[in-house]
Amino acid sequence: MKYLFILNDPPYGTERNYNGLRLALAMIRDPDHEIRVFLMGDAAACAKAGQKLPQGYYSLEHLLTSILKHHGQVAVCGTCMDARGLKDEELISGAQHGTMNMLAEWTEWGEKVLVF
Repeated sequence: MKYLFILNDPPYGTERNYNGLRLALAMIRDPDHEIRVFLMGDAAACAKAGQKLPQGYYSLEHLLTSILKHHGQVAVCGTCMDARGLKDEELISGAQHGTMNMLAEWTEWGEKVLVF
């Protein structure tokens, strides 16, 4: 089954992205599942490489990297990146610069779309 996760919230301050990514990671471990994650709005910062967090705090960078290692795909809205001063070279390895056209294609691809 093909799942698209769309995340909108800032990386920290709420647990919506954390819970969405935990679910995506749990689902991608099933070889019959394909997972794509599209980060938009404040969620664009979730894919920033080199996040430094207090000990014991969850790392969205780590969760996204794990999804990529399991052959998932991660894209970040380019307009949202521009609005936040985030450059392509600041993204975690494997994350793609996304567009609304890409999101439209991914939405059509997904058999289920989950929005967090």
